[in-house]
Amino acid sequence: MTTPKPRLVLTLGDPAGIGSELVARLLAEEEACQAADILILGDEAELKTGMEIAGVRFDYQVVSSAALPEQGSGVPAFLQVGKAPEGGWKRAEVSAEGGAHCLETLGMGVDMVRAGKADALVFAPLNKASLHSAGMSQSDELHWFADRLGHNGSVSELNVMDGLWTSRVTSHIALRDVADLITEDKIIEAARLIHSALKDAGFESPRIGVCGLNPHNGDNGNFGTEEIEIITPAVERAKALGLPVEGPYPSDTIFLKAVAKELDAIVTLYHDQGQIAIKLLGFWQGVTVQGGLPIPITTPAHGTAFDIRGKGTANVGPMRNAWNIACAMGTRRRTSRISN
Repeated sequence: MTTPKPRLVLTLGDPAGIGSELVARLLAEEEACQAADILILGDEAELKTGMEIAGVRFDYQVVSSAALPEQGSGVPAFLQVGKAPEGGWKRAEVSAEGGAHCLETLGMGVDMVRAGKADALVFAPLNKASLHSAGMSQSDELHWFADRLGHNGSVSELNVMDGLWTSRVTSHIALRDVADLITEDKIIEAARLIHSALKDAGFESPRIGVCGLNPHNGDNGNFGTEEIEIITPAVERAKALGLPVEGPYPSDTIFLKAVAKELDAIVTLYHDQGQIAIKLLGFWQGVTVQGGLPIPITTPAHGTAFDIRGKGTANVGPMRNAWNIACAMGTRRRTSRISN
C-alpha cells in the first residue's frame, strides 16, 4: 500500500515578525512542497512581502474556499483570510490587530484538521502579548487550542531538538513551588503524553528517561527525598502500565544519554531543567509540538524575532523541522483514518 501524502494547513504567524519570511524560505524548497498537499492561510500581501525579504519565490494557487489543492500537485493553495488594517500591519511591535489575525487563521486551521479536511497544522511564530491584546484569555496558545477543540485532557508543550523530545511535569511556575507540585500521577501523565506523541511521529519503540529533581538524584536522601518517595515509584508504576520509561537519572547527566542516542525522550520536572539543555544543544533547530491535543500542531520553538524582522536573515531550520514533524504526524493520522 502506498503511503498517503498528508494534507497540511500552514499559517503565516504574526505579521509583525519573521513568519512570512520563514514560510517563503520553507516553501521555496521543492522537498517541502512535495512532502504534503498544502493550504496556506493568511494575507497574500504579507506572503509576498515574506518572499521579497527572503529573496525567494514559489508558485501557489489562490483559492476562494478552505480546500486543499489537488492531491499530489506540489503547488500550495493560498486562501486570503482577513485583511491588513488601514495603514498596513505594524512591524516589529506588539499589536492587537496582528494578534487577532493570528487567532483567526489558527482557528480556521484547527477547525479544518478537526473536521478531517486536513491532517495537521503548522504555524509560524506568534507573539503572546499580541494574542492577549487581541482578547485571548488563556495563558498561551496551547490552552487556547485545547479550548477551541473542547479538549479537557492533559496538555503540555513538547520540545524537540534533533530527534530528542522533552516533556515537563511542571512548566510556567516559580522554581520554589516545583517540589510541592511534583506527584506520581503528574510524572506518569507526562510520560504517557510524550509516549503518545512519539508514536504519532513514527517512533516504533521509543525510549523515555525521567529526570531526578535534586543534585545527584538526592544522594540516597541526603539532598532531598523526592527521588525515593515520588519519582522512583512513579517510574515503576509507569513501567507497570506498559510505558517504556527508565530512571530517574540525575539531571546533570541524563542529557548525555540523549546525546549518545540512548534515549529518544526525557521527562523533565520543571521548565528550565529541559529548556537550558535543549537550547544549548541546538537553539536553531528546536520545535514545539502542542502535546496532548487530539490533532497534530507544530511550530518553531523560537518567537517572532522582532529584532531581525525585515533583514532577510531568519533561519528556516526550526520551521523546516516543525514541518517535517507535522508531515510525519499527519501521515500517520491520515493513514489511520483511511485504514479505518
